[in-house]
Amino acid sequence: MPQFAANLTMMFNEVAFLERFAAAAMVGFSAVEFLFPYDHPPEVIGERLRENGLTLALFNLPPGNWQAGERGLAALDGRRSEFRTSVDTALEYARCAGARTLHVMSGLASRRDPAAIAVYRDSLAFACDRAGESDIDIVIEPINPRDMPGYFLNDFDFAADIISALKRPNLKLQFDIYHRQIIHGDVLTGLRQLIPLVGHVQIASVPLRNEPATGELDDFRVLRELDGLGYKGFVGCEYRPAGKTVAGLGWLEAFASR
Repeated sequence: MPQFAANLTMMFNEVAFLERFAAAAMVGFSAVEFLFPYDHPPEVIGERLRENGLTLALFNLPPGNWQAGERGLAALDGRRSEFRTSVDTALEYARCAGARTLHVMSGLASRRDPAAIAVYRDSLAFACDRAGESDIDIVIEPINPRDMPGYFLNDFDFAADIISALKRPNLKLQFDIYHRQIIHGDVLTGLRQLIPLVGHVQIASVPLRNEPATGELDDFRVLRELDGLGYKGFVGCEYRPAGKTVAGLGWLEAFASR
């Protein structure tokens, strides 16, 4: 049975962010993830987790100026200093919150640009080495170009090649089932081939990114495949509830009963 983590950026939006920890715990989640915690001090995030008996599965490094359209810094030439500062910021939050995995967003850049590829590799090597000092994993996630046009890391094979080339034991793949289906399809084959690299999984239905088992994929079959492959990590519920969050949680019970 997968270890599901509620994504507090997308789920429980009926209440303010800091109240979502208790809301997730109340309906049975033992783990959470979110995009960015940086509007709140790291000590506050850690306190909310401990108060509610929650494990923090994952969050992202600071993405640059999100409101201005930036989606990460790792592949942006000329932003190395800012990226390195963002690594240290995220690690401070991770230590306060007990998180063991951080997601590095690549940013908007062309994979045809040798400078972008070089700075991306350098950024990931730096992040892995710094995070490794605290026994923390770094994950990278291919994101589909429909949801995030121009995103540098938009291919699972390229991500696997980068991980293999950098040879950092704490550099892993974030396998988002929703993004995989839109980019490549062939989700089960992709999982079987890439599972040795996978450090985190996320799920949402395709194409609307709502609750699992409401779209074109047999999400329950995919989740059972994860179990069969021996995956022991978290599965982040990174979906947008079609209605009220709690009203849409019936899929969890349906999956558990199969």
